[in-house]
Amino acid sequence: MDKNDQQSTNKIRDKSGTGPKNSVKGGSKPGNKDKTEMLKAADVADKPKINKPNNELKAERPNPKAVSEVNKSDPDSNRDENPKSEMEVHHHPQLDHKPKPFKEYLLESFMIFIAVMMGFIAENIRETIDNNEHVKQLTSQLVQDLKADTTSLNGIYAADKLILKDNDSLFNLLQQPLAKADTKKIQKFAADSHDMWPFHPSGGAIAAIKNELHLKQLSNSKIIGYIAKYEGHIELVHTLQDITLQYQRSFLDPFLRFHFTPANLQAAFNYSAIPNAQMRNLTQEDLTQLAADMVLIRINTNELIRDNLWLKADAINLLQYVKKQYGLDE
Repeated sequence: MDKNDQQSTNKIRDKSGTGPKNSVKGGSKPGNKDKTEMLKAADVADKPKINKPNNELKAERPNPKAVSEVNKSDPDSNRDENPKSEMEVHHHPQLDHKPKPFKEYLLESFMIFIAVMMGFIAENIRETIDNNEHVKQLTSQLVQDLKADTTSLNGIYAADKLILKDNDSLFNLLQQPLAKADTKKIQKFAADSHDMWPFHPSGGAIAAIKNELHLKQLSNSKIIGYIAKYEGHIELVHTLQDITLQYQRSFLDPFLRFHFTPANLQAAFNYSAIPNAQMRNLTQEDLTQLAADMVLIRINTNELIRDNLWLKADAINLLQYVKKQYGLDE
């Protein structure tokens, strides 16, 4: 074998790893790491190498300017690739606005003023309608209350007139001496004089109207003056009623307790006929004292009748004014 054949044989042995060079260095078979490197080298050797032109390589490289344009047109993609882009400040372009003529500003201001005024007028109209309806309800209720008060005062006036008549009859009987005194009639008129018909006004509507005096329909009228006069006479009547109760407790009650028999007293307050003329422990001084007391009782009853008439007149005047002022037919 010549020298050239010997060199080629040594090269083949060096490539396969079985030659004497490998045996001297390693002294053993190649490990797993050498096999993995050999496989990678073989795989790379099998793949064909494509030599691309320089123009195509430049085309594949991304153009920063083009990428920025794409990111601007598609903000969602830019947000996914670069989250920090959300913090970027976007400057809006400044648009040039031409100033409007002064007439246009004046027209717009006038239209706004008209709209506000129309809303204000509409609100006032609605409020006026509501207030008128509310005032009509209050005054209608006041008319009903005044009618009830007038009816009650008519009944009280008739009852007080009868009480005044009993007061006069009892006073005249007490002027007689004890020996000639008609004790049965004295007991009857004394029990009848121990009576009273109190007046309780229907003040619901008046109280409601006094709470609504801020309404123009009420504040601009004379209704509060009529109400004040009416309530003033109500207080006077109540004062006289209190005096009547006081006189009953101080003058009539002792006479009934000390001189009536139980049967006669029970019959008198059950509006039954007095059974007999019998009285207990009655003296001339007792008759004289009761006669003096009846003077005060009669004066108070007479004043009560007079004030009831005034109160009735006030109720009628207020009723007529309300019906005329607010156009109420009822």
